[in-house]
Amino acid sequence: MPVPEQLGKYRIEAVLGGHMCQVVRARDMKLGRTVALKILLPGAEAESRDRLLAEARISSRLRHQNLIQVLDFGEEDGFLFLVMELLEGSTLKQALADGRVVGLDDKLRIAREVASALAYIHANRIIHRDVKPENIYLDSTGEAKLMDFGVAKFEGLQLTAAGFTLGTPYYMAPEQVRGDAMTPLIDVYSFGITLYEMLTGIRPVNGSTVERIFDEILHDPLDVWPVRAAQCPEWLVALVERCTAKEPERRPQSFIDIAKELAP
Repeated sequence: MPVPEQLGKYRIEAVLGGHMCQVVRARDMKLGRTVALKILLPGAEAESRDRLLAEARISSRLRHQNLIQVLDFGEEDGFLFLVMELLEGSTLKQALADGRVVGLDDKLRIAREVASALAYIHANRIIHRDVKPENIYLDSTGEAKLMDFGVAKFEGLQLTAAGFTLGTPYYMAPEQVRGDAMTPLIDVYSFGITLYEMLTGIRPVNGSTVERIFDEILHDPLDVWPVRAAQCPEWLVALVERCTAKEPERRPQSFIDIAKELAP
């Protein structure tokens, strides 16, 4: 179903993309500003509606320079929508594919900004659960913005049935794959996999099926040789290794510590 030309005070100008939800550029006709709308189409399952509402509630209470800002939430003619700041730029995933993230200093700066955002949300008792290059946006200045809290978890919210976990398979921590209790350390693991990919240009987990991906995550040791081959300093190789440790207790225990290690 196509999105309408207008939702409430928001006039739709262009479709930007999206899979489960449509993301569009829109004009706020009352305030005269251009924004992005994340729209859930009518007829969506109740859990999808609950997740978008939960994302709105989580995101709207967060204010950090490295988080995408949520401005409003509404429903019009059966269309549920989240209103966000409109950023010019691209995802980290696209920037890596295009070869636009070059130089160790630039990569470490992006990693510090993401670590800072994750330290902030963890301080607010929120676990992102889906840290990956696709959910990190680089704006027109190159500043990183962590986004998409659609599968985030915070105290008092339970949308996932027992024994079922959400996230993107390649970036899941072992305990997430097993369906264990969620802790902030799953974000540390996913951050480590993302950092590995940013430093080397390759994803360390590459199974062709979900079963093989999960088997690699649970049992195969992570090969950090590509990180060394990318001429990264040994302290950075060690940080990637610790962040992606299969045992949560071996990982850095907070993003405050990680951000300090990444500091120039």
